[in-house]
Amino acid sequence: MARELILGISGMRGIIGENLNANTAVDYGCAFGTFLQEKFDRDDMKVCIGRDSRVSGSMIFSAVASGLCSVGIDVIDLGIVTTPGVGLMVRHLECVGGVVITASHNPIEYNGIKLLTSEGVAPPKDMAESIIEVYKKQQFNLVDSIACGAVSRNVQTHDLHVGKVLDIVDTDAIATRNFKAVLDSVNGAGGTAGRMLLDKLGCEVTAINAEPTGIFAHTPEPTKENLVGLCDEITKAGADIGFAQDPDADRLAIVDENGVYIGEEYTLALCAKQVLGKMKGKTAANLSTSRMIDDVAGELGCEVIRTAVGEANVADAMIKNNCIIGGEGNGGIIDLRVGPIRDSLVGMALVLQLMADSGKTVSELVGEIGAYHVEKSKFEADKQQAAAIIEEAKKAFPDAEINTVDGCRFDFSDGWVHLRTSNTEPVMRLIVETETPEAAKRYVEKVDAIRDKIVG
Repeated sequence: MARELILGISGMRGIIGENLNANTAVDYGCAFGTFLQEKFDRDDMKVCIGRDSRVSGSMIFSAVASGLCSVGIDVIDLGIVTTPGVGLMVRHLECVGGVVITASHNPIEYNGIKLLTSEGVAPPKDMAESIIEVYKKQQFNLVDSIACGAVSRNVQTHDLHVGKVLDIVDTDAIATRNFKAVLDSVNGAGGTAGRMLLDKLGCEVTAINAEPTGIFAHTPEPTKENLVGLCDEITKAGADIGFAQDPDADRLAIVDENGVYIGEEYTLALCAKQVLGKMKGKTAANLSTSRMIDDVAGELGCEVIRTAVGEANVADAMIKNNCIIGGEGNGGIIDLRVGPIRDSLVGMALVLQLMADSGKTVSELVGEIGAYHVEKSKFEADKQQAAAIIEEAKKAFPDAEINTVDGCRFDFSDGWVHLRTSNTEPVMRLIVETETPEAAKRYVEKVDAIRDKIVG
């Protein structure tokens, strides 16, 4: 039985040859272009498209570009570039929107089509739903031969992206430290720009899985079990730090000087420590992000704004509240000085700046922040069952501080529990973070009992 195409606020994602093909991508391009034609009253309607290195990317690019051109939108082909690079180019080239052909950290059989607004950020929920409605109804504003859009090429992305990131750090201060860094780009889109950035920061770089072949050297999500090779290379090279990108380079995981994977949650905590330590201001993170960000911000007298899960929600909160740093616990760092989108290059630069300014190693900086115990799981539950589970949880945790921005987060003195439904599948996600494994076990057991009672 074929799996269902995923279509939601994060765009379209599916399995090539099974539920995502050229026809599907053409229609989605037509839908996006039709939406843009109705939204903007401009003569120079253009959309830039970038893609990660997946082999199927060329096919999907051609299809989406055809769809956009068929409704009168000009297309700028950026080639294989990072997702944050596409966001930057949308603004730089004054486009009405952008498209990233990527399935992010998903396995190689997947690909996807991520849409960006004219601000270079993922569309808000109402806009995404409007585009989906056009796609489902096949209500496309097709144009005649003379009015069709054209495709042009632009190769500036990496240079402009790296330049923007260098502007937010003290390049000379970092370069004088002559850091040794290992970069694992998982044969995705981030290797070229990542290596360029580290070179300009004076690092001695060992690049592994750097060629953008799209044949991933390991499972692409930058988690502990997938980065054994990077950890080994750190000790072999005697490096100060290891960086791991996902295929579209919007997420960053870090390995310390001992070859120890420190966890994606530390990426935001370390970046916040650097930025908030230099200039006081607000930060934003979603409800599923570690309390480490609260600890770092609180120590520096700064406020944390919590949002619903999703990059667009964090970016929107940052813009509205003038936040100076933000992101998500999956290694996604957002610095509005570069752009309102998660950016692994920003993460690398800020962490190296923190190391240079403090004179401390990654393990020493991690030790200062501290650690929590995290449990993550998911289980099947429809919307009605999920709502019932949350109501029962409120009864089970009567003394908790509650946040219902996205599902329900319960905060306690020793940790928190977050229950929310998935945006892409009929499941409920549970994240528990506590000071000790024993506390986490107690909270998980309570939620499990509620789940068994309602779902069976």
